[in-house]
Amino acid sequence: MTEAEALEKKQHKPSNGEVRSGTVIEDVFDNTYKEKEGPKPPRIIVWKNVIMMTLLHIGAAYGCFLIPSASHLTLLCALGVTAGAHRLWSHRAYKASVPLKIFLALANSMAFQNDIFEWARDHRVHHKYSETDADPHNAVRGFFFAHIGWLLVRKHPDVIEKGRKLELHDLLNDKVVMFQRRHYKTSVLLLCFFIPMVVPWYFWGESLWVAYFIPALLRYTMVLNATWLVNSAAHMWGNRPYDKNINPRENKFVTFSAIGEGFHNYHHSFPYDYATSEFGCKLNLTTCFIDFMCFLGLATDRKRVSREVVQARIQRTGDGSHRSG
Repeated sequence: MTEAEALEKKQHKPSNGEVRSGTVIEDVFDNTYKEKEGPKPPRIIVWKNVIMMTLLHIGAAYGCFLIPSASHLTLLCALGVTAGAHRLWSHRAYKASVPLKIFLALANSMAFQNDIFEWARDHRVHHKYSETDADPHNAVRGFFFAHIGWLLVRKHPDVIEKGRKLELHDLLNDKVVMFQRRHYKTSVLLLCFFIPMVVPWYFWGESLWVAYFIPALLRYTMVLNATWLVNSAAHMWGNRPYDKNINPRENKFVTFSAIGEGFHNYHHSFPYDYATSEFGCKLNLTTCFIDFMCFLGLATDRKRVSREVVQARIQRTGDGSHRSG
């Protein structure tokens, strides 16, 4: 074992299940998993999803033509995914008070990307079995599959099998997560479509037609695609300053569009870091939000990787492209 490896292991011992705040979080890559030999299972298209996604994107495209006639455009909800379902519930990278959890759960319903429980479960499977048959949006299968195709076909049997075996009691015991799961469909209808449409109509006289296609449909589609780019573009294009042996990359465009989630090589190297980047708030609005919540006393216990451990990882597995700051 090299000196760099020893330093990293001293602070953080990688395993198939990370213990964070007394809870086992299975988000570290499992290199013991082997894909089954032989032919792959047939790809079964879910036509309902194909039709819904097609109509959604057609509606969003039409909404773009309506922008010049709109009096206001509101974009809110991404934090429910980035600060909520991702950094809080998937990785337990910090602790949130009940009021903050409720806010993030509401924002997550506004984002409409599956309920928190399902989102966090699939994301942990993604980290543990990244770029294998057990990865829900395996980028090895191509950009389209990683971006949206994985939602248009039946899950690979290994994804289902591995997801069922994860330790998820932290999510099952979270009352906010379970409440949102029980009332998810209703909350989505209200928060993702009805309220974004009614607010501009009621408060500043926007037409319901424009309000539906822009604040509701176009906003929703933009947030969806920004999130999907983390699964696709950030697994294909960019540098790998922390670990050249994995696919996830540092992608500035994704960092901007997904409010801080594009430091993806770093994130897969250190999934327990609340900032998902060594650079703090730089190009990272989600980290700024979490820091502000800590300032207000609504969040605590932010997990962070030491500078020494980051440098050790760069020296041990980086591709030589690292630039500080």
